[in-house]
Amino acid sequence: MRPLEGIRVLEVAMYGFVPSAGAVLADWGADVVKVEHAVTGDPQRGLRRTGTFEVVGDPNPNVAHANRGKRSLGLDMAVPEGREVLYELVKGADVFLTSFLPASRARLGIDVDDIRAVNPRIVYARGSALGPRGPESDKGGYDMTAFWSRAGTAASITPPATEGVISPPGPAYGDTVSGTNLAGGIAAALLRRERTGETSVVDVSLLGSGLWALGHSIGLSLHLDRAWEGVTPTAHGSPTNPLSGLYRTADDRYLSFVMLQPARFWANVCQCLGRPDLADDPRFATPESIARHTDDAVKILREVIAARTLAEWSEDLAALDGPWAPVQDTLQAAADAQVRANGYIGQAGELELVASPVQFDVEDTRLGPAPEFAAQTEEILAELGYDWDRILALKTGGAVT
Repeated sequence: MRPLEGIRVLEVAMYGFVPSAGAVLADWGADVVKVEHAVTGDPQRGLRRTGTFEVVGDPNPNVAHANRGKRSLGLDMAVPEGREVLYELVKGADVFLTSFLPASRARLGIDVDDIRAVNPRIVYARGSALGPRGPESDKGGYDMTAFWSRAGTAASITPPATEGVISPPGPAYGDTVSGTNLAGGIAAALLRRERTGETSVVDVSLLGSGLWALGHSIGLSLHLDRAWEGVTPTAHGSPTNPLSGLYRTADDRYLSFVMLQPARFWANVCQCLGRPDLADDPRFATPESIARHTDDAVKILREVIAARTLAEWSEDLAALDGPWAPVQDTLQAAADAQVRANGYIGQAGELELVASPVQFDVEDTRLGPAPEFAAQTEEILAELGYDWDRILALKTGGAVT
């Protein structure tokens, strides 16, 4: 049994951030009903092109990543009949999850007081761009603006004298991180309600999540009164540690060594690289001498590692005690044997998707497919006790799809 089985979540949200929180809750076993606009659905469904990537037809990973495992209801909340259906769903829900801005929540009757009037025990969870307080709390935003740019990552990762800034590494990067934060907050609120009977309003913002992701750097910056600066990529890394940096292989791949105690691992590295003679070289005998002769060590290691492919080195470095990793692209990461062994990528209908990162009882996270738009409307209404005549009347009147 998954930890949130029996928990009902009503999601009134769009795009990537807040729906990704719903996806995590669904991964954990919750029954997540996604409420979509009765005509247009979630605008995310129209996202077919991302950068140079274009998806033709279905399934569409741009939708499925943040919506797997849910059920979809097409509903017009702006009409009384639609709002009545929504409130019926609220009565049986444990969590109300929304990304709507304050003005829209008030207009549609889905703000905290509105929902709590129907179900006082519900956990009310909001995802926002800039937080629930302050002069800009009513403004929207995306992960590129609030998480990546405003919270400091864009400037901190971009090398000096670069025109423009480095963009996020992929779509919904800040959305996914922030959504996981929101799911965790909801789980904590459910535990509080279980233990004390008290319910919560849970808030997570893209801005707050972006600051948290960069929290170590910001802490140092505040303490030393110095902004964190990006560095220009180099062929190696540390100027005083040959075992902390990058090395190119014969097939133009890279090994990333991060052994912060070089003297401890030097002999082991030399053995794995087929150069045991270097272990006794006086230039590399102590931490101090290694630091002084880093340039020499880097030159030697570059020549050795450049002579063979990544696949060949991966076999020999399996015996290395120190931390290292291949530098992998998205396809290589997805094919990684360790990734597969841990079930970090799973089958969600016709698609393979990354599972949310928390596992329970050393078991793979079960992923469900993303729903087609309004695919479960009739099923959900029937669960509320609506008979076919009433469902048909709602459909005919445009309150549901």
